[in-house]
Amino acid sequence: MARWKALPDELDPQVKEFAGQLRRLVDRSGLSVAALADRTGYSRTSWERYLGGRLLAPKGAVVALAEVTGSNPVHLTTMWELAERAWSRAELRHDRTMEAIRIAQARAVLGESGATGPGAVSGAGARADGARSAPGARTGGSATAAPGLPAPGVAGPAGVSPTVVPPQPTASDADARDAAPVSAAASGSAPAPGSGPRPPRTGAPSRFGARGRQLTMFLAGMIAVLVVIGAVFHFTGGDDGRKAPDARKSPSPSVSTGAALLPGVKCDGAGCTGKDAEAMGCSGELVTTARRVTVGTAVVEVRYSKTCGAAWGRITQAAQGDQVQVTAGTRTETDKVTEPGDTIAYTPMVAVKDAAQARACVTLASGRTGCTT
Repeated sequence: MARWKALPDELDPQVKEFAGQLRRLVDRSGLSVAALADRTGYSRTSWERYLGGRLLAPKGAVVALAEVTGSNPVHLTTMWELAERAWSRAELRHDRTMEAIRIAQARAVLGESGATGPGAVSGAGARADGARSAPGARTGGSATAAPGLPAPGVAGPAGVSPTVVPPQPTASDADARDAAPVSAAASGSAPAPGSGPRPPRTGAPSRFGARGRQLTMFLAGMIAVLVVIGAVFHFTGGDDGRKAPDARKSPSPSVSTGAALLPGVKCDGAGCTGKDAEAMGCSGELVTTARRVTVGTAVVEVRYSKTCGAAWGRITQAAQGDQVQVTAGTRTETDKVTEPGDTIAYTPMVAVKDAAQARACVTLASGRTGCTT
């Protein structure tokens, strides 16, 4: 039976070539996955994912593998850089594909709801009724609906919006209207109410416009008051120029913002607490062993990453049932060797300012315990 399963077909060729190179190095060394995990400091589960093409190995794991197998780390890291770029491109394509699928699904749902909505049905009925004009209706110009038929309109979001234009006066109608006041004056009779020219209608003042002007004036007044107060404090020194000497020296407290994280690092300080060091990019070249003690055959260590501002506990050369824990202040994280043949376990991280704040302990399956000092 072959030692390795076939790599996924959807892997990028460069990623597939890199994973195959890692497999060849492991085969040449004659190491098992458990022994490889023990010597490199990366868990057995992680190496199974790296060698199976399910996860791209971090640079630290690649360098550790080169050291264990006696390979040239420069050539191996060059291949890793090419594979890392290909992996990033594949993730970007996947994200774009998923986004396109979500957009298409949203458009389909919105299209179905719009097609079955009341506005579309009533609009279709209005267009159909508008097409059937009455025998006596005029053609050319604005048509009015015949008795018994609904007025033509345009379908909209809220149903049908009537668009009927009032009948336009003809030349004879205009002449008759103009002649009406003249004939009324000649006969001495007063024009009928409503028959004379109407005064132009003026729009009523908008309530919202008035409120908007009031709000603008209020805000302008508040800004002017704040400017005056700021000027007074600036020129008078706030407390009439009498400040305590130590008040000038101590800066005002501000929210501390950590420095920009390095590429691949995903957490810092308290944000790392309870998280996996390898997944957050805090292991590899960014970690050191602060303290170490041997209990039986197991070696327990305090692992510290200054870049991430966190520490965690790790045991190697352990047996099934051995447990490791790390404590910093009141925070404690634990991990346990559960798989037969596995010899390594490491806890989630705890936030520390320096490695001295963390303490790692081991409890063997036999009941024996020991801690770093």
